[in-house]
Amino acid sequence: MIRYEGLRKTYGRVLAVAGLDLEVRAGETLALIGPNGSGKSTTLKAAVGLVRPSAGRVLVDGVDVALGPEARAGLGYLPQRVSFAEGVTARVAMRLYARLRGAAPGEVERLLDRVGLGDSADRVTDGFSGGMRQRLGIAVALLGRPRVLLLDEPSAALDPTGALVVRDLIGGIAAEGATVLLSSHDLAEVSALADRVAIFAGGRVTALGTVAELEERAGACGLEPVYRRFAEGLAPACPMRVA
Repeated sequence: MIRYEGLRKTYGRVLAVAGLDLEVRAGETLALIGPNGSGKSTTLKAAVGLVRPSAGRVLVDGVDVALGPEARAGLGYLPQRVSFAEGVTARVAMRLYARLRGAAPGEVERLLDRVGLGDSADRVTDGFSGGMRQRLGIAVALLGRPRVLLLDEPSAALDPTGALVVRDLIGGIAAEGATVLLSSHDLAEVSALADRVAIFAGGRVTALGTVAELEERAGACGLEPVYRRFAEGLAPACPMRVA
């Protein structure tokens, strides 16, 4: 569904992504984890055309996303920092984005209800909590019924309750067959949602596989020691789990 072919991105002398070859399969949830500055956000932005590759390309359904907006029409994107115009309500914000995305008018109310904001639709978003803002961002990303969702730190800065609500939303979307590519620092979230995990370090993928496969390779039990091994180069914090 999404294929990165030799993706390389530099910002001046800074190498953000170094020759990434990665495929996100149709219908799977793939999580990107790694330290800040390891290339996760750049990887997501390249798929929605917000970052122009220095080399290589990104394909969605076999079409190069650099060819134009039509190649990205089936994508939904949640940025790391969600913001809305001052003084607008959730409903007004959704209607604006619905027009931009060419979504059916009825989707606005349906999606507001789905993310649990139906009763807050006429509240000004300036007063929203972090969790409410994230849920509204997910609703915007779902406009137009996208086949692919790209979510950059969907639970960032949320309290435990908000993080669980967002996690359940993403899990439900994935269960309906959407392809989901997300980045996260929340290893519990990744363990709960991801079919496969790609660990980034220094702009490169240092490990890729299911959690069980990565545990076996690292000689570790749990995603935290796996992360320590492949992202930080540290010895696993516990011995390999034996079936």
